[in-house]
Amino acid sequence: MHHKKVIISGGGTGGHIFPAIAIARALIQEEPGTDILFVGAKGKMEMEKVPAAGFQIVDLPVEGIQRRITLSNIRVTCNLIRSLGKARRLLHDFGPDAVVGTGGYASGPVLYMAGRKKIPTLIQEQNSLPGVTNKILSKRATTICVAFEGMERYFPAKKILFTGNPVREGLEHLHDLKEKGYRHFNLDAQKKTLLVLGGSLGARTINESIIRQFAQLMNSGIQVIWQCGTHYFKNAHKIMEENHPGNIFLFDFIHRMDLAYSVADLVISRAGAGTISELSVAGKPVVLVPSPNVAEDHQSKNARALADKHAAVLIPDEKAVEKLIPHCLEIIYQDGVLRALSGQISKMARPHSARDIAREVIKLCELE
Repeated sequence: MHHKKVIISGGGTGGHIFPAIAIARALIQEEPGTDILFVGAKGKMEMEKVPAAGFQIVDLPVEGIQRRITLSNIRVTCNLIRSLGKARRLLHDFGPDAVVGTGGYASGPVLYMAGRKKIPTLIQEQNSLPGVTNKILSKRATTICVAFEGMERYFPAKKILFTGNPVREGLEHLHDLKEKGYRHFNLDAQKKTLLVLGGSLGARTINESIIRQFAQLMNSGIQVIWQCGTHYFKNAHKIMEENHPGNIFLFDFIHRMDLAYSVADLVISRAGAGTISELSVAGKPVVLVPSPNVAEDHQSKNARALADKHAAVLIPDEKAVEKLIPHCLEIIYQDGVLRALSGQISKMARPHSARDIAREVIKLCELE
């Protein structure tokens, strides 16, 4: 019996790596024995995260092009040409039945070469505004899996499948984890809990907002789980030591996100597509502060897509330091508002996204 062979490429940020790993795991569940090879960008986060998840990965020397004309773009172009050559050899040597791209630098050369070799390809687009690479690749792609409505503006309509974004396991049954969550974070089950997510590296504006309104939070009667990210931990820790708040709990990184979500009455977060998908499966009311520092401002578009459906509250980055905390303290006690937000965001949930995408990949393998 022929075992299916699949190449999965994507990375640069957790938003591209996590879906890639989730799809790989779902593939093995749906079709045990599937041979999977990851392709990443040299020196990027995936080179560490993918082996940690138990999969084999090879790298390409690809990197991002600077928007302005610089000397480094000559190096970038040379590396792109080398990456295309390496991708072609990889496809020849590994002989995949299908190739999956979840975005990030490495997926460009791999999907482009696969298209030229007539190998079926699937693009998994996380955002409501696709990046340049995926727009180019979509012309040759066989299937495009999307997480937002209205994507026929950017992609050929007949190739689009609405699957949602893959999320980590265990977010559908958060209610059962609540007690464990209160114990884990040392919280009072009688008090309202605000969960603040600064991302794995940290979101400056969100952290600034907390620091600016620290006294107000200390005296608010709520409790706060504050993930400030690795970049901001030193600074945040100093403020904690100066004030000794009994109701604010600081972390650089939260390993048990399922437990954090289980106890949260309200969440503050950036508007990355992966986080939004998790929050919708978790059914959590959220105040989104889109990051202005991402390509083509896609976080604002992601957040707007939710705010238009009353599935989230949107506060622009430039207004956050002044408005974010006061607004959260106002709505966290309004159970009707929280219930309405939770109900609307839950309608967008796609808990079986990874499985649905894996089944599409299996169909592509059978096209050969």
